[in-house]
Amino acid sequence: MSERESMPCDVVIVGGGIAGLGAAIRLKQINAELEIVLLEKGSEIGAHILSGAVFDPRAMDELLPDWRETDCPMGQTPVTDNWHWALTARGKWDMPHLMMPPLMSNKGNYTGSLASLCRWLAERAEELGVMVFPGFPAAELLFNDNGVVTGVVTQDMGVAADGSHKGDYQPGMEIHAKYTLLAEGARGSLTKIAKAKFDLERDCQPQVYGLGIKEIWDIAPDKHVPGRVVHTQGWPLSESDSWGGGFIYHQAGGQVALGFVTALDYKNPYVYPFQEFQRWKHHPAIAEILEGGKRVAYGARAINEGGWQSVPQLAFPGGALIGCAAGFVNVPRIKGTHTALKSGMLAAESIAAAIAAGAQHTQLDDYDTAVRSSWIATELKLVQNAEPAVAKFGGVLGTVIAGADMWMRTLGIGLPISMGHEADYENLHRADFYKPIAYPKPDGVLSFDRLTSVAYSYTNHAEDQPCHLKVHDMDLQRESELRVYAGPSTRYCPAGVYEWVGVEEGAPRFVINSQNCVHCKTCDIKDPNQNITWTTPEGGGGPNYPNM
Repeated sequence: MSERESMPCDVVIVGGGIAGLGAAIRLKQINAELEIVLLEKGSEIGAHILSGAVFDPRAMDELLPDWRETDCPMGQTPVTDNWHWALTARGKWDMPHLMMPPLMSNKGNYTGSLASLCRWLAERAEELGVMVFPGFPAAELLFNDNGVVTGVVTQDMGVAADGSHKGDYQPGMEIHAKYTLLAEGARGSLTKIAKAKFDLERDCQPQVYGLGIKEIWDIAPDKHVPGRVVHTQGWPLSESDSWGGGFIYHQAGGQVALGFVTALDYKNPYVYPFQEFQRWKHHPAIAEILEGGKRVAYGARAINEGGWQSVPQLAFPGGALIGCAAGFVNVPRIKGTHTALKSGMLAAESIAAAIAAGAQHTQLDDYDTAVRSSWIATELKLVQNAEPAVAKFGGVLGTVIAGADMWMRTLGIGLPISMGHEADYENLHRADFYKPIAYPKPDGVLSFDRLTSVAYSYTNHAEDQPCHLKVHDMDLQRESELRVYAGPSTRYCPAGVYEWVGVEEGAPRFVINSQNCVHCKTCDIKDPNQNITWTTPEGGGGPNYPNM
């Protein structure tokens, strides 16, 4: 007999981000009697949400048309002006927006905290009767005898590091549902399982990712321009033969959100995304904005960058992928919240219709069809060659090719091809091809060390619990990750989780400081042998972002 308790419902949604909340609200709008359970692994809704964010309200206008007339926090700061800087080591070039396709405009958009928006949406969902359970990670998928998904199992609580049960042990609960929606965000653990079991990526390109590192700063009032949006490209990644870019968003309350995205297809194992971000803040144009300010928050998250050609089959028997679990990010716009929200709404409409017809545990092929005929597809097809063009041809030539293709597609023509990808881990080269990169030491004013930064993510995990970062073959990690690739895990992780100790003594040991983990999933993506798997820790563990 299983010691787990069970709970039946109509729909279980895994993830308290904008896609999951949008799906929950739309389901209740269609049928108020549906029993909806939403599980969130963070300590509260929004605790694990990190995004720029410049918010395109298109989907929000469809879901809650009067949201601007409410107390919604995302409506505080409309975008007022928009800049795009191409950086050199000491200077910048303002790229005229007239050179960019109309789809790159931020007119009518808003800048603010996606975490705060999700908290606000969660309140709306609960008012409609959605059962929202923060602090409950979904750790397993439930299958019936026919291999159909019938729900999820939440993470056990009170398990010691050695696997024994502590005094406060509570087994996970089985949530049995007619349909299961996976809204875990980029590189979700259950999404990986569903993709593999149902071969959902058989007809698409591999998903590729960027690592986004973000800070919130209080800045001097005379430097704050509410609604100003700045994007940068070029330096410093141009010096390490990698690519990505930065952003600075002037938000409410005298704050700026700034961050830096490093594409994870980089070849040089000595590239250190955290340090690239620190260097970027010392550029004269960036430093001028931050001078006299104070950092108040830090965090990091992997971002889908594969585009339309990396969108997998969206439906599987008993459920579907929504939001960033499916990969609907518009890379050149650096936006995915509006497409994520719309996908959740479309899935909700498909599920509501199926349940109304008396169905359960069926494959929601009409949801997949609806997405592929929606404005999500229209928008993402316009930019489908932008990321691979820059990845293949570099920052300068790639940007020219990407821009030309976007313009032509906007005009109804475009390149007659859809460019492909290689998985990020496959792009990493041996360390003996490169020299280590000498990054400057942090000054404690604009730039900081990694562990001090992690403290500003307010991350916390119960110490006496099994490590949620699984290394499958420690010998392989030592012989390949360390000796062939020079231990890139010690650099790609933005939280200082991984260390190689005892190397100089000839007895290297891989140390995993899992309590530092901010759940960015970079290790699961970039490890050159795919030898590290990210799994869910005990509920409530991880970052506690206030307004990221």
